[in-house]
Amino acid sequence: MNNHPLYQITHLHLDKQLAQPALDLSQQGHYVVFWWKEIALGHLFLDPGSTLTTELYYTKLVEAITPAIEHYTKGNATATTAWPQWLQQQNEQAWRDWMHQVFQSWLPDKLPDSVPVSVIICTRNRPVQLESCLHMLTNLSCKPAEIIVVDNFSTGTTTKDVVEKFNGVIYVRESHLGLDIARNTGIIYTKSPVVAYVDDDVTVHPQWLYRVWETFQDPAVAAMTGLVIAAELDTEAQYIFETQWSFNRGYVDVIYDKAFFDATLRKGPPVWRIGAGANMAFRRDVFEEVGFFNELLDVGAAGCNGDSEMWYRILAKGHTIKYNPRAIVYHEHRREMQGLKKQIFYYMRGFTTAALMQQQQHRQAGYARHIFRKLPKHYARMLKAGFPGYDYRYKTLSVEIKGILSGLAYYFINRKHPSNVKR
Repeated sequence: MNNHPLYQITHLHLDKQLAQPALDLSQQGHYVVFWWKEIALGHLFLDPGSTLTTELYYTKLVEAITPAIEHYTKGNATATTAWPQWLQQQNEQAWRDWMHQVFQSWLPDKLPDSVPVSVIICTRNRPVQLESCLHMLTNLSCKPAEIIVVDNFSTGTTTKDVVEKFNGVIYVRESHLGLDIARNTGIIYTKSPVVAYVDDDVTVHPQWLYRVWETFQDPAVAAMTGLVIAAELDTEAQYIFETQWSFNRGYVDVIYDKAFFDATLRKGPPVWRIGAGANMAFRRDVFEEVGFFNELLDVGAAGCNGDSEMWYRILAKGHTIKYNPRAIVYHEHRREMQGLKKQIFYYMRGFTTAALMQQQQHRQAGYARHIFRKLPKHYARMLKAGFPGYDYRYKTLSVEIKGILSGLAYYFINRKHPSNVKR
């Protein structure tokens, strides 16, 4: 029997409430996400059975949002070291007046009715999730120029039936299975200068599309990713994923450019840190230069990591990728341990294959050293640390190792195939 406690997610808007929220920690944990209006500032895990005094709560709150506050006040004339005291003393007037000054330039007065962005949803046999996703996208106050649903060979007509409920949404059927195949098919049908991808199992923030478009107002940006927040943490599998494999890349802007690529090349650029394919976008013309997604990295083939391998090629060409934490979606993690283990297996299989393909592109890259030297040492330590119960974090160790070995086998069989896919 699984006795893992529920973690309730609470979104706390600090522009409306400074008082400590009433959180019952006796039987469940809490995951608290802090906001200032439409901008996420940080999060906090509170374990069940823990004690949370008022003093400790404000200490943890300050720790959680300090990186974001420092980011948004950097170079700002309004920067002050007094804000933690205002929080701890619950000086709402001083706090709100100051935060209003800090964030007034980051919050739009009015959103445009539409922006020149094509949104692609790749889906297969998930009509319920797809309908929810399309309902959200078609009701945004700032709408995309077009929405394209790529039906990746669903059985029956349920996917098409859902799309036909929404005026103007484009339906495309792709008869070859594979997420990256579907992604590439979607690109062919787009007409806008910016192409955004969103998974069918995410909920988009009302300002998500606007923030995606806003990111590309910087002409140097060729691609972007955004913040992914967990939609629920009801099960052990979801908790393990969020704490160990999270799509959340933090609450401050990060630039990945030629300097990042060059500085990390000898160790192998950690492109997997850039973000998640569940929330990413590209300048359309970058595909003409670097090629389409690598279809050898699909589920059923290598496994996954087509998104991070694409980011690698973009960086290798000297372009810039931006992580924008104001472009926000909420992701529904897999609820069951079996599903999580399958997901992690394909993550590691795809990661291994992609890393060695990236090594092929730049012989000086350090991916081979990472795969053949560092990972064996890492997993030897993990196997020792998890013995004998292999609970919690250690529950996925066996499938991680199997995924790496499977990825090695797949790479050596397919290493002579072209990795830079273009149609």
